[in-house]
Amino acid sequence: MTEHQHGKGTSFVRRIYLPRIIGLGIGLFSVWAALDSVSVAPWVWVLLFINGLAWPHLAYQIALRSRTPYAAERRNLLVDSLMGGFWTATMQFNPLPSVTILSMMTMNNVAAGGKPLCLAGLLAQGSGIAVSIALFGPGLQLHSTSLQVYACLPMLTLYPLALGAVCYQLAIKLAEHKRALRTLSCTDSLTGLLNHGSWKDSLQLKFHSYRQECRQAVIAIIDIDHFKGINDTYGHVVGDCVLRQLGAEIKRNLREDDLAGRYGGDEFCVILPNIDVEQAALIMERLREKISAYRNDQLPDLRISLSIGLALCNEAFDDPVSWLDEADKALYTAKNSGRNRVSFAAERHTPGFA
Repeated sequence: MTEHQHGKGTSFVRRIYLPRIIGLGIGLFSVWAALDSVSVAPWVWVLLFINGLAWPHLAYQIALRSRTPYAAERRNLLVDSLMGGFWTATMQFNPLPSVTILSMMTMNNVAAGGKPLCLAGLLAQGSGIAVSIALFGPGLQLHSTSLQVYACLPMLTLYPLALGAVCYQLAIKLAEHKRALRTLSCTDSLTGLLNHGSWKDSLQLKFHSYRQECRQAVIAIIDIDHFKGINDTYGHVVGDCVLRQLGAEIKRNLREDDLAGRYGGDEFCVILPNIDVEQAALIMERLREKISAYRNDQLPDLRISLSIGLALCNEAFDDPVSWLDEADKALYTAKNSGRNRVSFAAERHTPGFA
């Protein structure tokens, strides 16, 4: 069994621990009230108090110390069901406490293991009933006293609350895990930006949104100059550090509404909404200068520069791919013009930019 599976098993054991303490503790009073009108041997009373007060802690330690905590805890739940059936028959099927105990245990099995554990629990309850009948013979007590009614009230109120609280906490954790997994599936693990697929999906949505709302937006494609040479000269570990550094600078330099992603390899893409090309060019120029000024004391010869292509979203584009292609053309213009510069696809140019 893997360490991850063991961790999940111990978590399961801990979730069951408190409901078992509460359930068996208050269930003890229900059984005690029912047995009070039935003649039983002294050892039965001893077993009742062991089952109600000592067994929750013993079961917890058994499961926690097991090599397979999850499987051990499922066996503990079947022991709970077995004892529930035993006490039901020993109480001579007194209606209220019997239904209360069996239904609460069945509910617990459904919550802990679904249909398979529920069916196994029913078989265990039947076995407990058979053991009790074999020891004490059959009996039927159809009348519930006032004491038995009051003794069952805590079980009917407190235990569902405890079980509901555990299920609620589990649901919250599952929702958090689901959100974390969704974030991981959308995020590039190296840079923390959106990955290729997620950024392309966002591009589709943003493009149609900007067209419908007649809003300005600019795409920037950012490429690290001679990145293969950096990998060949300094190694892929340094190359990864350069990518992380660029990802961090992109996050620091962009606005809250800007959408950045790692498009692939050493290429990054950014959508800048509510902005014209000149403003976008200034933002990208600041980013280019920041990266150009980066120095590493351990690698004094390392230099990083960026080529960046920009394209404004306009009515001539039929789809987001056309918009992205326009920015890609601007990127190649920057590369063909000597690299380490910002270029944009437009009829007019701003002084200071290619």
